Amino acid sequence: QVQLVESGGGLVQAGGSLRLSCAASGRTFNRYNMGWFRQAPGKEREFVAAISWSGGSSYYAVTVKGRFTISRDNAKNTVYLQMNSLKPEDTAVYYCVAGAASNAVSYQRDEYDYWGQGTQVTVSS
Repeated sequence: QVQLVESGGGLVQAGGSLRLSCAASGRTFNRYNMGWFRQAPGKEREFVAAISWSGGSSYYAVTVKGRFTISRDNAKNTVYLQMNSLKPEDTAVYYCVAGAASNAVSYQRDEYDYWGQGTQVTVSS
């Protein structure tokens, strides 16, 4: 079992930055691919970014590529999402996810076995 706890959400003006953190329990953090999804009101949950268990590969949704950066610190059991140049359309609840390293590093929800409770990000115009 892996428990994920997100932090770092909040209210920011358009053009600003936030850094989300996700702390994972357990001793096997480096056996999991990690990622972020988000869900805006009235919309489906969508993929944001993912990173492989080693940190050697990362992937981004087209809508955030060039603005967001995913990273991880396996010694701290933590994954981060640095969000720059935020836009009002980035407003959503952001969820941290973990999937077994044997799974693909993917944009697909089914590849991730564990989900955090989410943290709210609100970008004002």
